[in-house]
Amino acid sequence: MRFTRANYFELEPGEAFSSGLHTHYDQEEVFYVQAGTAIFDTGTGEVPVEAGEVIHFAPGDFQQGYNPEDAEGRVVAFAFGAPGAKHDWDQIESLVYCRHCDDKEGHSLSVTDDATFELTCSECGNSFVLD
Repeated sequence: MRFTRANYFELEPGEAFSSGLHTHYDQEEVFYVQAGTAIFDTGTGEVPVEAGEVIHFAPGDFQQGYNPEDAEGRVVAFAFGAPGAKHDWDQIESLVYCRHCDDKEGHSLSVTDDATFELTCSECGNSFVLD
């Protein structure tokens, strides 16, 4: 894979790979779990991935991986994204609660001038900044 991005994670119980359920429209991701068992929420169910296993997400697949709070130890894992050495924020969508729509909706993601994330609801256009 050309222009691959790789990240190394050590997740303590209760920690996650990302801040929420999301997808990359321009990038696929592969997670390799080296130690522990990670749980991946796909929006339609949860998939456990044990040490020595791999999970793949195609562009457009929603996912969020985490180490459950009641886990006995940490998760050690690698994440590989391709193509691209960095995120194109315009190509990421997060599925989060919108207080104006009173439901979970898709939100586009952008980075503000002061380096915070701003999410905009695709249904109603409401925007908010993550603290």
